[in-house]
Amino acid sequence: MVSGTVSAGYAGQLFNYAISQGAEAGRLAALSGIAPEMLEDPDGRIPLASYVAAMRSAKELCNMPSFALRFGAARDFREFSVAGLICYASETMGEALAELNRYGRLVADVDLSDGKKRFELIQSEGELWLHDTRADPNAVPELTEATWSRFICETARHFPEAAFAKAVHVTHAAPAYAADYAEVWKAPVKFDSHWNAIKIDVSWLSIKLHNPSRYAFGVLSERADRLLEELERDRTARGRVEAALLPVLHKGEAAMEDVAARLGVSRQSLYRQLKDENVTYEDVLDDLRRRLALYYLNGRKVSVSETAYLVGFSDPSSFSRAFKRWTGVSPSRHKTG
Repeated sequence: MVSGTVSAGYAGQLFNYAISQGAEAGRLAALSGIAPEMLEDPDGRIPLASYVAAMRSAKELCNMPSFALRFGAARDFREFSVAGLICYASETMGEALAELNRYGRLVADVDLSDGKKRFELIQSEGELWLHDTRADPNAVPELTEATWSRFICETARHFPEAAFAKAVHVTHAAPAYAADYAEVWKAPVKFDSHWNAIKIDVSWLSIKLHNPSRYAFGVLSERADRLLEELERDRTARGRVEAALLPVLHKGEAAMEDVAARLGVSRQSLYRQLKDENVTYEDVLDDLRRRLALYYLNGRKVSVSETAYLVGFSDPSSFSRAFKRWTGVSPSRHKTG
């Protein structure tokens, strides 16, 4: 099962690129379970499984098998994450890589092999390699494609004279569009390798970034540290339940059995995990509905009946009773108050 989360900013850039390539936004949202309102806060979190569904749906909707390769090449890291802004506020590419390891989870919080850093520099047979330690990479080769495209093409875009990728290895088998790899990466590619790694020119680490700012670096790092704290809290059972509920709440698929199945655990196991955190499934569901209802109604752009639907109530009167229990007033009075 694909677990973890990505930033809403990252998912939003995927949507923007897919739409620019011919995908219909509503169809992409329906196929991935990522509602537009989930993308409004770029620092919000999207289940990785939903992001992967969006990536694979975009391939079909755009009739572009190499979508992940092209998406990674087209989007600038600064456009979708505070982590990207921090990297570009660094002095050198080597420092930026260190910051990426520190804050990269804000972009994609994925499982790593043996608790390693996401990107490791490894000397092998006299060559320097940049190794992606993401666990079980062949479950989602699209993430490998997009990641290496971003490293390679962003360097080429901002530093066209700089040397970087001398060769690229990937662990997955060659797809039908294998020729696109060499076209996009402009380097020899080895499929079915024992690792996902780029053989790099050591001079890449010393590249001076164009606009390093220690002030911006400090401000952005403070913001990123707070986001990392929030992300750590989201790794709790409660956070995982909320992440599983968000894309399906409006469908009325909020039964504990269904959520447990999406998380790959039994209902009893999920019950015990939540109990260890002194909370029940019903508490989590109720509080998530409350927070989302307030978010929608405070925005003044969604009606009471639409809000009831979005938070999983098929009956507006049931929603009104729940809202009055939460706040002491009716949803209509809150909206106009």
